[in-house]
Amino acid sequence: MITIVIIAVTSLVSLLAFNDPRLFGRFLFSPFMINNHRQGYRFVTHGFVHADWVHLAVNMFVLFSFGKAVEHYYAVIFGLKASYFFILLYAGGILFSSVPSFAKHKDNQFYQAVGASGAVAAVVFAAILINPLSPIRFVFIPVDIPAFIFGALYLGYSAYMAKKGNDNIGHDAHFWGALFGLIFTILLKPALIGSFISQIAAFAGA
Repeated sequence: MITIVIIAVTSLVSLLAFNDPRLFGRFLFSPFMINNHRQGYRFVTHGFVHADWVHLAVNMFVLFSFGKAVEHYYAVIFGLKASYFFILLYAGGILFSSVPSFAKHKDNQFYQAVGASGAVAAVVFAAILINPLSPIRFVFIPVDIPAFIFGALYLGYSAYMAKKGNDNIGHDAHFWGALFGLIFTILLKPALIGSFISQIAAFAGA
């Protein structure tokens, strides 16, 4: 499973970076270094290092939870091309989610970011598009929430917090990664829009 391979590689690189500040510094996302020192590789490498154990564990747990489902959905929908498309989904999530931050902070030498959150958000929202009624449950909420409702709340919260921007979390990367996951999957299979709307309509009429 590609999800397992991504988790293994990301965990290994993150663990190495935890013990090697130089590696961590070379891999993190720095718009200033990209813009002024032509270190474009950082658009990709920052997705394989994390701030700490909790950051890594949360991202990899969410990826494991949704990645398996998306791989299955892609296999059903796209057949032999499923693995290729899943890799593009994940890699595109890393890249696309970083572009707005790069544009905003390319002259700020103090802005830095790490983590696979943008790519993970892309995978989560691909799953929501394909199966919007799948139940999502949180520890602190004792009832299931339909995936599409969670998605709407997540996008709204991420957009609001990105605009507020005072908690040192890359909410803009979460938002744009999620948006990429939706757009990319729709471009691959436009008919999913009709399926999504039909499922929501059926839920609303139930």
